[in-house]
Amino acid sequence: MGLIHRKDPGTSVARLPSPQSSGDEKALSGDDHEHNVLDSPDTGLHRGLRSRQITMIAIGGAIGTGLIIGTGSSLAKAGPLSILISYSIVGFIVYMVMCALGEMATYLPIQSGFTGYAARFCDPALGFSLGYTYWFKYIIVTPNQLTAAALVIQYWVPREKVNPGVFIAIFLVAIILINYLGIKFFGEIEFWLSSIKVLTIVGLLILSLVLVLGGGPDHDRKGFRYWKNPGAMKPAYGTGDTGRFLGLWSTFVTATFAFLGTELVGVTVGEAQNPRRVIPRAIKLTFWRIVIFYVLSVLLIGMLVPYNSKRLAFATKKATTGASASPFVVAMIESGISGLPGFLNACILIFVFSAANSDLYIATRTLYGLAKEGNSARIFARTDQRGVPIYALGLSALIACIAFLNVADDSRKVFTYFVNLVTIFGLLTWISILVTHIYFVKARRAQGIEKHQLAYTAPFGLYGTYFALGFCIVIAIFKNFDVFIHVKGREGGETFDHVNFITGYLGIPLYLIMICGYKLIIKNKGWTPMTADLYSGKAAIDREEEEFLANKAAKQGGGKPGGWFYRHFIAWLL
Repeated sequence: MGLIHRKDPGTSVARLPSPQSSGDEKALSGDDHEHNVLDSPDTGLHRGLRSRQITMIAIGGAIGTGLIIGTGSSLAKAGPLSILISYSIVGFIVYMVMCALGEMATYLPIQSGFTGYAARFCDPALGFSLGYTYWFKYIIVTPNQLTAAALVIQYWVPREKVNPGVFIAIFLVAIILINYLGIKFFGEIEFWLSSIKVLTIVGLLILSLVLVLGGGPDHDRKGFRYWKNPGAMKPAYGTGDTGRFLGLWSTFVTATFAFLGTELVGVTVGEAQNPRRVIPRAIKLTFWRIVIFYVLSVLLIGMLVPYNSKRLAFATKKATTGASASPFVVAMIESGISGLPGFLNACILIFVFSAANSDLYIATRTLYGLAKEGNSARIFARTDQRGVPIYALGLSALIACIAFLNVADDSRKVFTYFVNLVTIFGLLTWISILVTHIYFVKARRAQGIEKHQLAYTAPFGLYGTYFALGFCIVIAIFKNFDVFIHVKGREGGETFDHVNFITGYLGIPLYLIMICGYKLIIKNKGWTPMTADLYSGKAAIDREEEEFLANKAAKQGGGKPGGWFYRHFIAWLL
């Protein structure tokens, strides 16, 4: 791929080390992962994402159905304390993943993102498997968002009146058009959609706090009442401490699903202006987003809605389509607010639409990147005059049509199946990023690159990476433990839930088969710390960075732009 020509220079960053060998570049077994096998005018992307767009997408891009809808199923299954614990732990793991990714991305901000890092620092087979795993994830999560839209819209229109397939088709056509019209149009649409999402979440948090303190129409100061009755933790698959622990563990699936997509910065790194400044900033914003948007949200929801509420869409197997899909809507109704639930459902539709739109974009660009690296059919690397990989977009959009399964089956059941599929793909992506970071740290140490020479380093180092890796592996193995438990009255009268077993674990053998198959066919060996490619393409990126910094200094004339308000409240976004 060609290098990114950023128009806006950034601020000063640490000068990264360059190799001292001739040519200032290091070969990678005949293949340069940055200058791929396909590099012609008809296979190039247009770099149109601005810094403010990437920043806002990083803040609100991953906020979707997992937080707004998925928390309802966790609350009904295990209680408020369980979801607070699971969301906090998974949130910390996600932060470790982002820190690991940030260290690699600031050192070498290449367009292929974390799939390229896996291929260069660890093993080309891992890069191949990670690329397809990530693509599988987003061709599954896109129809999942469309299915969620059909579920939410039944708040106004029951499926008996209008077939859900009508709404699925409308949303699908809309996101295809936005992606087809080019990256500038997509970036601007996502900027405003993400802004709406952030404002909505902030408003919900403020409203929830007011309701907890008794400021609602019922003037009922709830506090932690529901933590006492019906209780803070709901036993599942048993009684006593064992039942409470199993209930807690069952919420890790939906907690993981809620955080999926946070690693989006690894996809946009090659399109970011001044990435060595933008990426650390995005990671800091990720930490505060986890604490404020996720942890605080589940804490307040657990205080407002009892886990045995009949209005929760997932509370019982016979939940009606008129019951609210979101626990936030339930909280409003429980507190006597009649006007806002409909408005909130409209906001949730915007959440779903934004998530589906960005998911289709990521699926398209991931397939495009695989084709550019020679790991997929060359036709998927072709772009039109707007720089849109139309064939990759067409295939990804075609696969998204599986959302129409919702027409013939119950929305809740299909939604659960998709959550299982997407969660394992997301976990495998995080595992791959963490493994790659371990290899990267060992390689930079072996090749004499010290921590102080990097623009950003993971604050917890390899300790945090190993902890997150171990927890991700445990969640991946035991996340669907309930399929092995004999439950009386299980749907269909079966003692073994084979459907959830397949959807929950299908990704693991696919992931391993792709790694082993690649190594058997290509017959490659993984990189050692001394042979890992830390330098190809970096010298050109360093020179480009220096050029932009010089241009910015010339434009500013050595002074600080704007006044105090601009520097503290506007400049961080731009």
